[in-house]
Amino acid sequence: MKKLITVLSVFGLMMVSLLVSPTPALAEEVTCIGTKGAVTVDNLRVPKYKSCTLNGTKVKGNIKVEKGATLTAYGINVIGNIQAEGANNVRVFANSKIGGSIQIVQGKRANIHSATVNGDIQYESNNLPLRATQNTVGGNLQAFQNTGGVHIANNVIDGNLQCKENNPRPTGGGNIVEGSKEDQCKNL
Repeated sequence: MKKLITVLSVFGLMMVSLLVSPTPALAEEVTCIGTKGAVTVDNLRVPKYKSCTLNGTKVKGNIKVEKGATLTAYGINVIGNIQAEGANNVRVFANSKIGGSIQIVQGKRANIHSATVNGDIQYESNNLPLRATQNTVGGNLQAFQNTGGVHIANNVIDGNLQCKENNPRPTGGGNIVEGSKEDQCKNL
């Protein structure tokens, strides 16, 4: 009986310890509808069919742009990625800094101008134009299977410039590419 009481006492102390121990805080996600200025957030989400304008905003994690949503960003600093699936429009301007990648798939349009992207810019299966101009890209710039047009000009790309199965063919030029220019991008 003493053993059972001892075991129960130890178990009880362990349970109290678990209840009292601080638990790590989860990163918060801020929903953006309208405009945000020079604030700092953990993660940011633009909900379906809404618009968000960021001006000088710092995001410690990622930005997620949902179906039908529009993101317009000026001078932002994102530690992680910008991820857009089915978005209406993704516009990143004015010396914005993206620590990860910009991924835009199965949406409509995008305009990325004068940004620094440490990872890749991926534009895949969209049905309106991509304009990628005067950016510094630490990884690859990839445009695959888009039907609305792709214009890629005056970028500095550390990786490869890859364009496949876009209709019409991509336009642009003046890109400095450290890796290779592949497929439809060979003349850009």
